[in-house]
Amino acid sequence: MATYKEIQEYTKEKFGFVVKTCWIAHVKEMHSLNLRIASNRKSSKRRIYPCPKDKVSQIKEAFIFFKMI
Repeated sequence: MATYKEIQEYTKEKFGFVVKTCWIAHVKEMHSLNLRIASNRKSSKRRIYPCPKDKVSQIKEAFIFFKMI
């Protein structure tokens, strides 16, 4: 499984922007991938910064590239 840093580097090279780690976690959750609850997360019930809908497909493409899904 790729690290968050690898996913960020991939999206920066391929799409020209760096994704937030909370966006990666949100998309992982959407695809039922294993993730840990961050120690600095304010609420386990809701996301403060959910992934924008226009960025989901690029993060998903990174998951496919790294054979996570």
